[in-house]
Amino acid sequence: MMFSSPLDLSGLGNTPGSSTAKSATSATNAEATQDRFLKLLVAQLNNQDPMNPMDNAQMTTQMTQINTVAGIESLNATLKGMAAQYSSMQTMQGITLIGREALVAGNGLGFDGTVGKGAFRLPAAAANVQVDVVGKNGQVLDTLDFGGLTAGQHSFNWDGSDFNPNDVAGYRVRASNGGTPVNATTFGRYSVTAVANQDGELRLELQDGSTLRHDQITTFL
Repeated sequence: MMFSSPLDLSGLGNTPGSSTAKSATSATNAEATQDRFLKLLVAQLNNQDPMNPMDNAQMTTQMTQINTVAGIESLNATLKGMAAQYSSMQTMQGITLIGREALVAGNGLGFDGTVGKGAFRLPAAAANVQVDVVGKNGQVLDTLDFGGLTAGQHSFNWDGSDFNPNDVAGYRVRASNGGTPVNATTFGRYSVTAVANQDGELRLELQDGSTLRHDQITTFL
C-alpha cells in the first residue's frame, strides 16, 4: 500500500470512539490525538511511494497541524483550571462580606428587628435635610430632621418600634439649600447573611431574603 498525499487530520479529534474520549481529561485527549497522528505518520512513511516521497514541507505542515490541535486542547484545560480557581477565590473573598452592610440603590429600608436602615448621598451641601418614612398607602409614618448636612454619603437608623415593618414602603429625602432643592441618591442598607457562587457569579443573600449579584451592590460598609 502506497501513500503519496498528506495525512487527513480532520478525523483525529472526532473518531467513532470519541464518545468515550469526551469523558477523559483534555490532556488525555491531546495525548491520544498525538498518538494517532504519529501512528498514521509512521505508516505513511513506511508505505510512501519511493518515486514520490513526502517532502519536508508536507511533513512540517502536518506537524504544525497536530501541534495546533494539541495546543488548543492544552489551552482549554488551562482556562478551565483558571476559571475553577477564580470561582473558589471569589467565594472565599465573598465570605469576608458576611455580616457587613451592603448599600443597594433604591429607597427601601433594611430592617434589623424594628430598626430601619437607610443611606443617601448628597451631590452638594444642604442647609435643610429631612427624611420621610412612607407607608404602603403613601402616608408619611414619621419624619427625621437632620438639619444641615455636607455633600457626600450619610447613613441613618430609624426607630420603627411603633410600626409594623411590613407596613413600611420605604423613605424619601427632602433636601434644600437656600430654597434650591438638592437631589439626593437613596440606598437601602442590608446586612449580608450568606454568599454562594452560581454559574460563575458571586451571589449575596441579604437579611431581607433577597439574593443579588456582587455587581448589583453599590458599596459595602
